[in-house]
Amino acid sequence: MEADLLVTNCHVATMTEGGVPYGAIEDAAVLIQNGRIVWIGARADLPVHMDVETHDLGGRWVTPGLIDCHTHLVFGGDRSGEFEQRLEGVTYEEIARAGGGIVSSVRATRVESEEQLYASALKRLQGLKDTGVTTVEIKSGYGLDHDSELKMLRVARRIGREAGVAVRTSYLGLHAVPTEYKADRATYVDKAVDEILPAAHAEGLVDAVDAYCEPIAFSVEEVSRLFDKAEHLGLPVKLHADQLSDGGGAALAARYHALSADHIEHTTEAGVKAMAEAGVVAVLLPGAYLMLRETQAPPVALLRQHGVRMAVATDCNPGTSPVASMTAALNLACVQFRLTPEEAIAGATRNAAKALGILDQVGTVEAGKLADLAVWDIRRPAELCYWLGAPLLYATYKDGVRRK
Repeated sequence: MEADLLVTNCHVATMTEGGVPYGAIEDAAVLIQNGRIVWIGARADLPVHMDVETHDLGGRWVTPGLIDCHTHLVFGGDRSGEFEQRLEGVTYEEIARAGGGIVSSVRATRVESEEQLYASALKRLQGLKDTGVTTVEIKSGYGLDHDSELKMLRVARRIGREAGVAVRTSYLGLHAVPTEYKADRATYVDKAVDEILPAAHAEGLVDAVDAYCEPIAFSVEEVSRLFDKAEHLGLPVKLHADQLSDGGGAALAARYHALSADHIEHTTEAGVKAMAEAGVVAVLLPGAYLMLRETQAPPVALLRQHGVRMAVATDCNPGTSPVASMTAALNLACVQFRLTPEEAIAGATRNAAKALGILDQVGTVEAGKLADLAVWDIRRPAELCYWLGAPLLYATYKDGVRRK
């Protein structure tokens, strides 16, 4: 067996399914060759000694590199003023209908250059990297015109090339109706579906297509048009579904065999069953639930009952989830939604990878997958969900290269 790196003297939460909790291997070792794991097991079972670079991790715990599978990391400005309004009793829907919310971020994003957007996104990304993230999904949706949407996606691609993390992009043209089309939303939907998406796809900027399906955003019929176009282009879809009301979003996601349905606070049992049958991942976003002071949590018991995989993400965005810490999202998922620590960590590793369509590459520590690892100063994996704000990360490895 050939290898160019041995990571040893560690405990590994492989996050593979079945067997022991967390798929844990104590006193473990990992062999890596050309950025991929070629062997993982107990250190006592390590293959015959080889002359290979060795990293002794001092008995620390290793997990797969964490995956933030739902972010709006690229945007201009901020919405701290709206945060103040909500604390004074104004609802998110009232702010949105008055021209705030997403539309206010659109105004700020349109006027910023790619360089400005890149610089501000890197600051938010650092919080994710400092909490073990090695793969991040980044959406457009704050441009809402041809040039600005492509600008956001180009910035996301640049982050993936230059910032030491893997990036998956999502086109979110149906995020809100821009101000200039308020009186003619049908024309904007036509433009988003028939012009902007094909242009972004032709430039190689799109890995998946997303939409916001809510009464304050877009209808099932409008989203269906977008998803039909995505299917024509060979792109997978995902959906902001049933966050503020039961609008049939989960069922719509299931109908298109979406990678994921995200938020889903108001999803009914019928929607959960449809997701289960279609293999749609439920992405839980506890940061938005906290910031909006919601009272109806996602139907976690039903998701468990019907065997729907649950992912956890930060939803890092300027309005409803200014969260730039993956471990904070894990804590909130446990405290607010009553996930177990093992469920939450699975939600930021293997289930998040499935929600991005990349479980064959990352999400667990096993032979054949990329050597994306997070190394932690903890005594047991549950500490990743227990501490809120503590500096737990010791190092990360991206494609077998130590990053910290």
